[in-house]
Amino acid sequence: MLHLRLLVPADRTEEVVRLMETTVGTAHLAVLSGAARDPVGDVVLCDVAREAGDELIGGLRRLGIDECGSITVENMDLTLSKRADRAEEDAPGEGADAVLWEELSEVTHEESTFSVTYVSFLAVATMLAACGVMLDNAILIVGAMAVGPEFGPLAGISTALVQRAPRLVARSLWALIGGFAVAMVMTAGFAWLMDVFGLFTRDMVDADRPNTAFIWKPDWMSFVVAFLAGVAGTLSLTSAKSGALIGVAISVTTVPAAANAAVAFSYSDYQQTVGSVQQLLANLGGIILAGTLTLLLQKALWNVQRTRKPPADTPGASVRT
Repeated sequence: MLHLRLLVPADRTEEVVRLMETTVGTAHLAVLSGAARDPVGDVVLCDVAREAGDELIGGLRRLGIDECGSITVENMDLTLSKRADRAEEDAPGEGADAVLWEELSEVTHEESTFSVTYVSFLAVATMLAACGVMLDNAILIVGAMAVGPEFGPLAGISTALVQRAPRLVARSLWALIGGFAVAMVMTAGFAWLMDVFGLFTRDMVDADRPNTAFIWKPDWMSFVVAFLAGVAGTLSLTSAKSGALIGVAISVTTVPAAANAAVAFSYSDYQQTVGSVQQLLANLGGIILAGTLTLLLQKALWNVQRTRKPPADTPGASVRT
């Protein structure tokens, strides 16, 4: 279930309440008249089944409540109520399959910002991966993958393409390209500094490195893994399964490939540099393609599920077609 808290001008409360009462899947409607102070108005509370949440939020935005008041949505982990159970039964579709597009857009927007924190995480992850590839240490590679924040902009691009939001596409591309550019430049400088102290050597670059050599030798399996990871990562975002997203982060060699490209370039090993960049592009392309197709499929399947009519005795059933 989702919990909605609205601040509504008093003269708009009636139409908001009417919308909630006629939306299948709602429960626990409460109106606190005159309780809002900024903006002045009423506070309207309501619970709604997740599968009906996108429709209700969309209806509220069409009424302009997000402009004249506010709409706050919270996920509820536990609701003990027969009315809530009935609301979930009446709402068409399954909650696990529902995509809250407003929530997804907001999350990807926040995680696709070219900020100091974002660049810092990406740079640290890339430098950590540089240590991993030079030492041929798979544990350090996995750690670097988990630290890297690059899935946010990748998901932002996929979401923006499906939602046809060119500004979010541009914002996400800037965060992705700009972030990796800065991280790779910083990692090249880091490699130079490590070489000065004798911690990195040319021999380490030329070594066989059986545990990490795959990073700069892309093949079709690289694309397949990235594609599957993109599907899993997108599903984890739409279903709020953060644990699955961590699994995705440690399965794709985006950050290690960027690290190896930077280190190899600093030692003028252009063969490894080119191979690492190809690996990086294959992974990024696979994730974006998979994420976009997954969202399109989810959208299509959800539209099919929502065509199921609610029971005749369900409040609001008469207004659905």
